[in-house]
Amino acid sequence: MSSPLSDLIPEDAILLDAEAADWAAAVKIAGQLLESTGVTTADYTQAMVDNVVDHGPYIVIAPGFAFAHARPSEAVLRTGMSWVRLKEPVSFGHTEHDPVSLVVALAATDSRQHVQAMANLAEVIGDDDARAALETVSSPGQLRAVLGGDTAAAAEPAAAPSSSASSPAEDRHLILTVCGNGLGTSLFLKNTLEGVLSTWGWDRHVSVEATDTISARGRAKESKAILTSGEIAKTLGDVGVPVRVVENFTSKDELDRALRELYDV
Repeated sequence: MSSPLSDLIPEDAILLDAEAADWAAAVKIAGQLLESTGVTTADYTQAMVDNVVDHGPYIVIAPGFAFAHARPSEAVLRTGMSWVRLKEPVSFGHTEHDPVSLVVALAATDSRQHVQAMANLAEVIGDDDARAALETVSSPGQLRAVLGGDTAAAAEPAAAPSSSASSPAEDRHLILTVCGNGLGTSLFLKNTLEGVLSTWGWDRHVSVEATDTISARGRAKESKAILTSGEIAKTLGDVGVPVRVVENFTSKDELDRALRELYDV
């Protein structure tokens, strides 16, 4: 069975039990797989490394998992992904989710083609059974089978607000999810947040948009709140609306707690 996610990750873009001396080497390995499969040029690999140097380890969005990416540019020849499982985990300098054993890299020609693949990836990484399978597969073919199959076990969702809890006013609220370039990690966060809103029955009342730091500053006053990583929150500073730091971008429980705090439910 295939999926938008497995379609973007061919077997020759997968490397299992790779050896990397540090986080930069791990990102470069993921970038070189993109290069060798005709997705990007070497400039994109360097841009992914520079992204971490400039913005910190915000690409480490879940325990042991880094999502490497950079802005769309001429260095992206077509949309694609690569998958690197490290033999020994490395530190990215993240206070909560180090060390990292899995680096997935994305290169996209625009911010639309890969949205469904991002939703699939967030679901897989956030599911304990699927994540365990990905840690133990012994070949690229097996890994693609996990990515393409129905591996997401339904986690017990946190109880939705009771029917007596008031939902937002009829005017739709806007919540911004923010990363350094508005393309990768912010989409992970958007997908997870939309899942929680759907569980609550509030998806009719709250819109979620993934964006970058520059756009977020300009649109902050339009929004109810901004959700992002600790590193990006420092970059944003005071934008006049609540900025909530999210540690695990694939955790529905954490997003549930953030929404309860924002809406006092």
